Amino acid sequence: MPHRPADMDGIIKTTMVTRQERIDDFTHEGTPPPGQGRELLCEDHVGTYVIPFLCRWRGGAWQNVETSDPIEAIVVGWRVR
Repeated sequence: MPHRPADMDGIIKTTMVTRQERIDDFTHEGTPPPGQGRELLCEDHVGTYVIPFLCRWRGGAWQNVETSDPIEAIVVGWRVR
């Protein structure tokens, strides 16, 4: 478990990453490799979130690796999981 520094009152301080820091953890430029399972970072009006299953780029669209269902979300990045 990572060490988190506490302030003088013993309160643990945590820092939220920015939207850009989160996006920078993912590839977000170019065309993804087709057919390979990837973890997706998506975004909506609330913020960014990671799809909880692997997805692949096929035929110009993202789809669930297991079901082949299309991903109906705004994908802002991908990475190998």
